[in-house]
Amino acid sequence: MENNKIGDSIEITIPQIEKVLYTGKTHTTGGRDGGSSRSSDNHLDIKLSTPGTSGTGTNPEQLFAAGWSACFIGAMKIAAGKMKVRFPADGAVDAEVDLGQIGEGYFLQARLNVSLPGLEPEVARALTDAAHQTCPYSKSTRGNINVEINLI
Repeated sequence: MENNKIGDSIEITIPQIEKVLYTGKTHTTGGRDGGSSRSSDNHLDIKLSTPGTSGTGTNPEQLFAAGWSACFIGAMKIAAGKMKVRFPADGAVDAEVDLGQIGEGYFLQARLNVSLPGLEPEVARALTDAAHQTCPYSKSTRGNINVEINLI
């Protein structure tokens, strides 16, 4: 674990990865205003556009929402296996990532709207709670942005 000191009084401990399982690599040019991004394996090759404009590309908030929702479903499936619960084939996460401002600063906030048809509400809540504790995206946002997990 690495200790990082913030200012003079707050120290946080950041876990250090012991074994890297995968590294996603992209090359991005131009940023969100007419740029593009391509992965090193060429599986991802996209145009970028500023949110709310007429551009034809996607934006970082959509990409983050897609990545987080996919990871969250994976974490729920792992939790379902541990709980010996059948994960619904039509289980889904609708992720919403907001880009906003406070004064001159830019910030994110998010909602994960989770649909787990056929599961009792308490079982569905247990899966989402477990996933929110284990999903790497949830861990990276915890304490950094406002996040709501809603069962729909």
